[in-house]
Amino acid sequence: MELDRRTLLQAAGALAMAPALLRLGMADALAQGTAAPAAAGGAQQAPGFYRFRLGSRVVTVVHDGFGRRPNPTQGFVRNAEPAAVEAALREAFLPTGHLDIPYTVTVLETPDGLVLFDTGTGGQLGATAGNIPANMKAAGLDPARVTLIVLTHFHGDHITGLTDAEGKPVFANAEVVLPKAEYDFWMDEGQASRAPEAMKGAFANVRKRLEPYKARIRQIDGAGQVVAGVQAVPSFGHTPGHTSYLLADGNDQAMLLGDVTNRPELNLRNPGWHLIFDMDAAMAEATRRRMFDRVATDRIRCIGYHFPFPANGYVAKEGEGYRFVPATWSSTV
Repeated sequence: MELDRRTLLQAAGALAMAPALLRLGMADALAQGTAAPAAAGGAQQAPGFYRFRLGSRVVTVVHDGFGRRPNPTQGFVRNAEPAAVEAALREAFLPTGHLDIPYTVTVLETPDGLVLFDTGTGGQLGATAGNIPANMKAAGLDPARVTLIVLTHFHGDHITGLTDAEGKPVFANAEVVLPKAEYDFWMDEGQASRAPEAMKGAFANVRKRLEPYKARIRQIDGAGQVVAGVQAVPSFGHTPGHTSYLLADGNDQAMLLGDVTNRPELNLRNPGWHLIFDMDAAMAEATRRRMFDRVATDRIRCIGYHFPFPANGYVAKEGEGYRFVPATWSSTV
């Protein structure tokens, strides 16, 4: 996907207006350090992980935390009136003065080790996120057992957890699988040099996080098998190479959407709304409509990176849009 300067400026504007948690690797966000420890007593939640079976395999979603965006009615949706955004938030019983955007990664257990989809913030993008290590430990998931990391795209809330604050790899035994189109864009020196100032930190963050893994990177070009039971599904628009993944075992399927949509209360209800972080808004909308139609028609379980935890369920057609149907919570796996 070739991005013109107007698109880059729009993306830069998104970074400039976003809070530090959501600036996709900006230096000021990275400087905030590790997340604060959880408060003691009644303010502390249970560990944030949830398991479900996919055929004979076990999938675990692991919560990293959230980023808070102030004033979501102002500029968060580029092509909707503030009153319409406020009405959508109220309809979903969400506050209108801020919007908490959750981060949840996914772990697939295989005979060869753990497959981790995206890596979270690494505790480096603000104090309300950075819980992947603690929650993986609580779930009995040892980072040393992660043999494969599969990335949806290169925004900072998805890749910063590849390394610690000193740039050392967190997953020492992992190969990294990533979309070729995404790599080609973010690693292109011309794109980096032409990028608006507000985007330069995002380009630098990609290089910083991938550098320790450079000998263990495998690129996937378009659709195709990543490993047995994992198929890449190109879903460009949010970023130039954004890719979703279809997990399958026997007759069971789950679609790992990544950032095809942000909070479902907004983009599922209104697939035509253009959110500020989509780098090619028209393509992102076309992708949403195609993906939502597929998972709704085929009744495929979905995992959304920015869905309310435990971040999985189903998409149902409703009127001109869709609605999210959370999967039934089960105390057994």
